[in-house]
Amino acid sequence: MAPPGTSPDSDDEASSARRLDESFLEEQRKKLLAERARYVRSAETMAAEAAALLDDREPGDLQFDEESGEGDSWAVERERDLALSAAARAAVELIDEALNRIEEGTYGTCVVSGKPIQKERLRAIPWAAERVEYKAGGLRRR
Repeated sequence: MAPPGTSPDSDDEASSARRLDESFLEEQRKKLLAERARYVRSAETMAAEAAALLDDREPGDLQFDEESGEGDSWAVERERDLALSAAARAAVELIDEALNRIEEGTYGTCVVSGKPIQKERLRAIPWAAERVEYKAGGLRRR
């Protein structure tokens, strides 16, 4: 039961960090750091591949197919590599935010509602910042 003058939700908010013991937080920190390293490598690899595709071409080499009007497949491949690199960099940002929340003591608390994020969700997606019902778009702060 919540103390007088507080709501059950604020009690949940206050206990959110306490419900995640140090061993769980350390396990999550290790997962996050491993994922971060993997995404950084991926971003660097994709960016290097995109640059290599560009380096291999001579100025004016871009040819357009008369039937489809599309450029060479190298241009499509380069754009794909750049998009994958950007997606990996975005994942690194999410991971860095989660690592900051661990340091600040707010890890496991939904950034939208302030309610605890389920441990199962955190185990599956260690950088999760929102409860699933908010991430799915079903509920928003009112």
